[in-house]
Amino acid sequence: MEPLTGSDFSTATDPLSLFESWLADATKTEPNDPNAMALATVDADSLPDVRMVLLKGFDAQGFVFYTNSESAKGRQLAGNMKAALLFHWKSLTRQVRVRGPVELVTPAEADAYFASRPRGSRIGAWASQQSRPLESRFALEKAVAYYTAKYPVGDIPRPEYWKGYRVRPISIEFWHDRPFRLHDRIVFRRETPDAAWTTERLYP
Repeated sequence: MEPLTGSDFSTATDPLSLFESWLADATKTEPNDPNAMALATVDADSLPDVRMVLLKGFDAQGFVFYTNSESAKGRQLAGNMKAALLFHWKSLTRQVRVRGPVELVTPAEADAYFASRPRGSRIGAWASQQSRPLESRFALEKAVAYYTAKYPVGDIPRPEYWKGYRVRPISIEFWHDRPFRLHDRIVFRRETPDAAWTTERLYP
């Protein structure tokens, strides 16, 4: 792919439309999980924590992912509903950084997405006490067997602790690699998730 020139995205006025375009490009070129993103939170001691999760939806309201609310990230978000995201698409030499407050998606949204997951993944959501100590692999397999027997056919309800989170961006930065580390960087910012965007080019 030919390198972008600054004019290819520096004139954009809607960061979510630009993100949609970049994600579509990544879907064509990334060998695995173009929707993978690093999610950064902080714990009770303000120590940052980061891990990879999957983007499961985005629109004008923000970027959505799902997880066990009793996991480390769920507990950290319960204490501080703010987060940062990073998308890195090596095949395109591009990255996007997102920062903003976090809100829970509605139970109806979470129910709908949970129902769309493969059956094994829904069983896994019941069986895994995510982020907590596991005595052995056998203990996990035993839990999977238990819930497989409990829900042999038909619908599998969503666990109350399995929730969706929406990062409502107040900052979205687009970065594209250029020769000699003279990269293109454009950042969109706003004071609140419902305010208008301002745009600024940054030094690399």
